[in-house]
Amino acid sequence: MGPTCAALVIPHRLSSPIRIDDIDQDLVSRQVLVEGNIKAISYMDWLVYLNDEAEAIPLPLNLRAEVLIREAGVPLEAAVGGTAVFLGKGTNGWDADAPVHLLRLAERLFGAALAA
Repeated sequence: MGPTCAALVIPHRLSSPIRIDDIDQDLVSRQVLVEGNIKAISYMDWLVYLNDEAEAIPLPLNLRAEVLIREAGVPLEAAVGGTAVFLGKGTNGWDADAPVHLLRLAERLFGAALAA
């Protein structure tokens, strides 16, 4: 098994808690979480993986992920659907742990204790 990183996972269901998962550094781990093929939105020191067919399927809207992305400074052109997986940008093609500033922003927005 390769290296892992701590991902901020925001499920589309409001009844499902926002959580931090240790995930493997492989494509399959991300595809399992987003339930399909992935696309990424990248910004500064973080990125978010989403299902690239969320609109076509259609997957339920993920209002919490959309709010976090917008509040973190990314203007969105489309709604966010399905589970969102936030990670940090690493080196040499690897992802890194979700940045602490993103975890703290999620805590403030959603009242969830996430950052250690």
